Amino acid sequence: MRFEQLQQHVERAEKRVELRGAQTSLYWTILKQTWKDGWTPGRIVIAGLVSGFLAGRSDPLRAMTGARWMQMFTAVSSFVATAQAAAAAETAEDAADTAQDVQEQAAGMQADDEPLVDEAFDEDDIVVTAPRPAEAATELSER
Repeated sequence: MRFEQLQQHVERAEKRVELRGAQTSLYWTILKQTWKDGWTPGRIVIAGLVSGFLAGRSDPLRAMTGARWMQMFTAVSSFVATAQAAAAAETAEDAADTAQDVQEQAAGMQADDEPLVDEAFDEDDIVVTAPRPAEAATELSER
């Protein structure tokens, strides 16, 4: 073979590779779309029922001895405690942000020499009410 023939052969092979790459990309896109369209809610429910039946038939609970139950319980309880701690931390962060905003507003009002308390305020206007039962119980349980 001559050199020119080898170059033509290589160019044809490169074009075939590019064509096959484009076809593969197209077929992959079609497969993904068909796969997504195929998972209708009914099929998802059926797949869940079948997999649940198969899992139940394999009897996974026979491997769960007393120690395994305790291990699973502690893992779940630590997961729940972590989630509660994260939620409490987020609430505390929000409260700190709110307190900082109030402090900044108060500092701004003091800088403007505006009174923080309305001068028409009278101590006789204060109405004292008894705490609601839930508040009273909360105060007792916190002590």
